[in-house]
Amino acid sequence: MSKDYYKILDVDKNASSDEIKKAFRKLAHEHHPDKTGGNAEKFKEINEAYQIVGNEEKRKKYDQFGDAAFSNAGFGGTGMSWEDFMRAAQGVQSGFGNGGVQFDFGDASDIFGNLGEMFGFNMGGGGRRRRTRGADIQTELTIEFADAVFGATKDISLYKTVVCEHCRGNGAEPGTPIETCKTCKGVGYIMQTQRTILGTFQSQNTCPDCRGEGKRAAKKCSRCGGNGLQKDTVSLQIKIPAGIDNGQAIKLSGQGEPAVNGGTTGDLYIKIKVKPDKNLERSGDDILSIVEISIAQAVLGDKITVITVDGELTLKITAGTQSGSVFKLRGRGAHNLNGRGRGDHLATVKVKMPERLGKEEKRLFEELKKLEK
Repeated sequence: MSKDYYKILDVDKNASSDEIKKAFRKLAHEHHPDKTGGNAEKFKEINEAYQIVGNEEKRKKYDQFGDAAFSNAGFGGTGMSWEDFMRAAQGVQSGFGNGGVQFDFGDASDIFGNLGEMFGFNMGGGGRRRRTRGADIQTELTIEFADAVFGATKDISLYKTVVCEHCRGNGAEPGTPIETCKTCKGVGYIMQTQRTILGTFQSQNTCPDCRGEGKRAAKKCSRCGGNGLQKDTVSLQIKIPAGIDNGQAIKLSGQGEPAVNGGTTGDLYIKIKVKPDKNLERSGDDILSIVEISIAQAVLGDKITVITVDGELTLKITAGTQSGSVFKLRGRGAHNLNGRGRGDHLATVKVKMPERLGKEEKRLFEELKKLEK
């Protein structure tokens, strides 16, 4: 029979992650088997439900396929049986709130990572710290209207974190050794014991002195203080792609902040601001403009000059053109950012009415008025 994990946790299907977590915490306290009045089967059921709907990726699969997506995956989709879970969580000597259990959490990181987050203890696996990733950074670059249409190359300067040139990122003063960390004895982690409602747990945590490396500089770099990083001004040449629009961003992989201890460098995002043009506007890949013509040109037709991104071009005004009519110059717009040709130039006609009329002009309009009758 299909299981309704939302019903088990007593939450709505559209409940937020925080609401699901809060519901699980409440039920876990209520039904824990080592607590007076606890219920092992119910505890198993709510833990299984939380392992699915409390995980964003698994929740998506469950919402689409139901619990069938995890029917062969063991307890909570983790590959563990309930017996495995209980042996790990309780142990032979464990009691609710006073047991003593020690095991490697790395083998059950999926299920216990969530439980650790719930009850406030670190369940992360031991060993040396994973290489971190440097932070992404963002800056702005203002370009001309034409540069956005056709593309350009620009030089920018950034004041950002870089790898220390003095120690080349290892944090040690040049010529001095790097020694085994005395705090963790070179293993990169320290053991900590914490009490929780599930018992007393011993966990492995990254060594605060060597940051999980297992070694540290005998003498810290005089320039960066042993961090391996420093602030400096960096010059970059940026290629502006043809067709980029105001508010869009360019991503430069590996040009963000470097990571401590040689991890992956973050990315740089350059947000583009396009200066407005006094004659032209942009709508997607199309360029818009307004052209003024006289009453005579509108009535009789004419050839006029239109300012475009390609320079001045001739536009033929047909006889009887109405104010507000739009003429299209095909392929005279902005380049498509994905390389699919160019947009069009759309010229909207505005018939300019004379503010004052001379005697002869007034006479001619009066004659025209008579003809219209």
